[in-house]
Amino acid sequence: MTFNENSNQIIEIHIEELTPSEIPVNTWEDWFKTWLNHLSSYLQEAPSYELSLRLTDDAEIQELNANYRQKDQPTDVLAFAALDVDFPNPNADVEPLYLGDLVISVETAIRQAEQQNHSLTKELAWLAAHGLLHLLGWDHPDDESLEAMLAQQDQLLQQISIIA
Repeated sequence: MTFNENSNQIIEIHIEELTPSEIPVNTWEDWFKTWLNHLSSYLQEAPSYELSLRLTDDAEIQELNANYRQKDQPTDVLAFAALDVDFPNPNADVEPLYLGDLVISVETAIRQAEQQNHSLTKELAWLAAHGLLHLLGWDHPDDESLEAMLAQQDQLLQQISIIA
């Protein structure tokens, strides 16, 4: 399964920018297409895929974090997966497979980029890749699974030439 110009499979990305980033919409789309192509073995078969990305500020992400995770503090990225990994999609042949929603705080990303001494683009890509993996069922409840997830994130960032 690939996502190229000759493929009938597409990804639809709905981007809302409450807090704009330096990354154009078409770049986000290219990143997610590249990543989903790389992660195709983790995807249910579908004619197309859909996800939502919201770029926001600390106040909104704190509210979401408090409402959905009972943590009344800002965070960098939230992922709201639409899929249950063990539950088949009965409409997989006709509808886009909705992967879920990602919410990234650009304010937190700016702070983290400064702390890590790298670009905002790299930080936003890292957070988006992390969130996408969560949408596909990845998690990191222990050190071993965190290491595996971070290694996969590095592979995704290599795919879009953010890291070597």
